[in-house]
Amino acid sequence: MAAGTQRSASRTRSGVVLSLGLGVLALVVSVSVAVSLGAVHVPAGAVWGILGNRLAPGLIDPFWSKGHTAIVWDIRFPRALLAALVGAGLALVGASLQAVTRNPLADPHLLGISAGGAFGAILALLHTGLFLGLLTVPLLAFAGALGATALVLAVTRLAAATSADRLVLAGVATSFIIMAAANLLIFLGDPRATHTVVFWMLGGLGLAQWGHLIYPLAILLPCGAWLMAHARDLNAMTIGDETAATLGLPVARFRLQVFVLGALITGVMVAFSGMIGFVGLMVPHIARRLTGGDYTRLLPASALIGGIFLLWADIAARRIMAPEDMPIGIITGLTGGIFFVVLLRRKP
Repeated sequence: MAAGTQRSASRTRSGVVLSLGLGVLALVVSVSVAVSLGAVHVPAGAVWGILGNRLAPGLIDPFWSKGHTAIVWDIRFPRALLAALVGAGLALVGASLQAVTRNPLADPHLLGISAGGAFGAILALLHTGLFLGLLTVPLLAFAGALGATALVLAVTRLAAATSADRLVLAGVATSFIIMAAANLLIFLGDPRATHTVVFWMLGGLGLAQWGHLIYPLAILLPCGAWLMAHARDLNAMTIGDETAATLGLPVARFRLQVFVLGALITGVMVAFSGMIGFVGLMVPHIARRLTGGDYTRLLPASALIGGIFLLWADIAARRIMAPEDMPIGIITGLTGGIFFVVLLRRKP
């Protein structure tokens, strides 16, 4: 019996490793396609040759032009990596919120966290200025996202909205209030800058730069590692507060920690990509179909699928109206809206 159990566990681990390996391969292929496609097509061989020469100068004799080098290295690689980071971060936040709220519709966009991040970023871009340098926008975006989270929790308590559906309604109501305040900031801001801010609010990755990537990466790695280290606690939260408490988990403190980390990740991602909705709603459900409900597998799968999804959404945004870039938020909003309707139609 013990030997059979060990063999079963070994096969399970092998399956998980194989699935993650295939996911990483799909992510690499998606990055390659995203960097290769555009108004100027760059062959995949040239893409990876340019990358190889940047990492190890002189590794490959160049068979591409200097123009291709500039396009690939200065524009498309940072954009593709930002898409992967933002998609992974939003998916992790969505999966974690769905666990601690026990609500399959929980998502940083629907709960107003993204709106809070947008409010903070707009405040920095139009009114306070970059008084802390590049850190100003992500810090104020985090503060806005954290404030929105606190406001949602306060509204939930004030309205005694204890059910999962009411929590989403509280989040949606809070999101409307915060976006009204954000629109007021835009109205009161410099008219010459508002066009850029409005386009940014629709979601876009076109301003990605190598120097900016350190901020989302520095937040995603430790926060994602913390969430994955507490995957078993997230499993317990999905069963119920009482069960989690009997297992020794400090439920209220853990839920608050997840909300704060979710606000931090969302705020920083929003600061560099604008408002990109529904990734945190859709991706965890897709991951559950593939891996099951165990968060030790669900979290890494969600991160990979989120990065891959946003890469392909960005590819679509660049190709549909080429050579113009469609805001990526339009693609994710359309896809997410349809997915949301399908999710609502499913029987509980």
